[in-house]
Amino acid sequence: MHMQRYSSAAIMNLHRSFLARQTPIMKTKMVNPFIESKKACDVFINHRGIDTKRTIATLLYDHLSWLNLQPFLDNKNMKPGDKLFDNIDNAIRNCKIGITVFSPNYCKSYFCLHELALFMESKKKVIPIFCDIKPSELRVVNNGNVPLKDLERFNLALEEAKYTVGLTFNSSKGNLSDVVKNASEIVIESLIEMESEQKMIKSSRNTPMAL
Repeated sequence: MHMQRYSSAAIMNLHRSFLARQTPIMKTKMVNPFIESKKACDVFINHRGIDTKRTIATLLYDHLSWLNLQPFLDNKNMKPGDKLFDNIDNAIRNCKIGITVFSPNYCKSYFCLHELALFMESKKKVIPIFCDIKPSELRVVNNGNVPLKDLERFNLALEEAKYTVGLTFNSSKGNLSDVVKNASEIVIESLIEMESEQKMIKSSRNTPMAL
């Protein structure tokens, strides 16, 4: 499927707009990520820690932060004592875009599947990265500890994800920097589209109706 690409100028304009919305404190010194976690994030990174936290997930977080975006990654934005589900659910509901890094152990995690289901239920745009796994291999691993209502949610979310155009990455052959760069570009392009749509909606609401 063809994906529209934006010019470097458009991408730079988005960077400037995000930078302009930041507070003077953020421009002059490093901001504590735990404080930022209380605010709406631009991108929520959904991943299986044992597979990808030290590779794609953290590299994505660092690169998106370098681009002046506000990504959310659990070990970067949460601190001891935080309520896990409250913080995760709130971040997902308030994020603009989700990145889901599918990996061999992803479907074994209740938390990963819960986050994915919440993405879909919240109608968020999700950018899948299939890391060392094919979409057809995604299925819920149920050892009898997944409640029936959640099992249905997880299966529906996985089915939707399977048929969402995404990126693929083979860790034995691929280059991590390439997949991180490509995913970041897609995030930026998606944010540009979302901002344009919001401006059009706002403009149409402010346009007086002809008598």
